[in-house]
Amino acid sequence: MTPPDIPADALVWLDYIGIAVFAVSGALVAAEKRQTMVTFIFFAVATGVGGGTLRDLMIGAPVFWVHTNSTLLICIAAATLVWMLSRKQIADRALLWFDAIGLAAYATYGASKALSYGVSPVPAFAMGVITACAGGVIRDVMANEPSIVMRPELYVTAAALASGLYVILFVAGAPAALAALVAGLMGFALRGAAIARGLSLPAYDR
Repeated sequence: MTPPDIPADALVWLDYIGIAVFAVSGALVAAEKRQTMVTFIFFAVATGVGGGTLRDLMIGAPVFWVHTNSTLLICIAAATLVWMLSRKQIADRALLWFDAIGLAAYATYGASKALSYGVSPVPAFAMGVITACAGGVIRDVMANEPSIVMRPELYVTAAALASGLYVILFVAGAPAALAALVAGLMGFALRGAAIARGLSLPAYDR
């Protein structure tokens, strides 16, 4: 199996999308808490790079944001955008939907990057889930909110669908860009259905 060529592949845009929307979700939490601009940026950065940082440390890759200016600039821009909006312009459920976009994009990209570093398919699947979920967990812990992974509606499951589907399609020989598109859309669709309809897995009751 030949790993995808991340630097030249369109999959890199999934990384930018994931960073941007997770950064926005972090800044939205700061807005809900009525924090300062500095806190907006801190939440945006921590949420935007948290999952990817953990992934890179685990797969032995250079931490993606320390060798480029673009990542932190994206996070700062996201925080500034949210700061400039009034509370009336921020939809009540904007945080959930921005998080859903980032979840699908980052799960797909995380799995792809892990494969590109020679990680086996099953651990690569796990790296996709960690990439997608860790930033949101960090954001919620900093905000002293119940972690999003502990809420009843599907969240980790949606990340697992996107990550697992990408790995399966790529291993089966699908082009990386097509696999990413299908996996990302399916992960977002599942998370979106969970948000809109409150879908959840049965809880342990024994």
